[in-house]
Amino acid sequence: MKEDKYNLDQEYLKARARLEELKGFYSNLIAYVLVNPFLIFINYMTYWDYKWFWYPMLGWGIGVVIHAFITFGLGSNWERKKIEEIMEKEKNKELWK
Repeated sequence: MKEDKYNLDQEYLKARARLEELKGFYSNLIAYVLVNPFLIFINYMTYWDYKWFWYPMLGWGIGVVIHAFITFGLGSNWERKKIEEIMEKEKNKELWK
């Protein structure tokens, strides 16, 4: 009974952490989509001959792509599998006690 509550709490904490990761990524993406047109507009209104807006757009874009890989790709699956492996080992230890 106590172990079930512990497992539910752990699952809730994992789900909560995943939700925070997703919120962080989507916040970053929305800010990128909203701010960059504003930067293009400022560049257009001030001095259009030199297109400086590409620098922040490219740099921030690379950051968004890396954030996407961490959130949806490389980091999460490995971590999740490793956590499950460690939890399975701990469960097996307790069975043999």
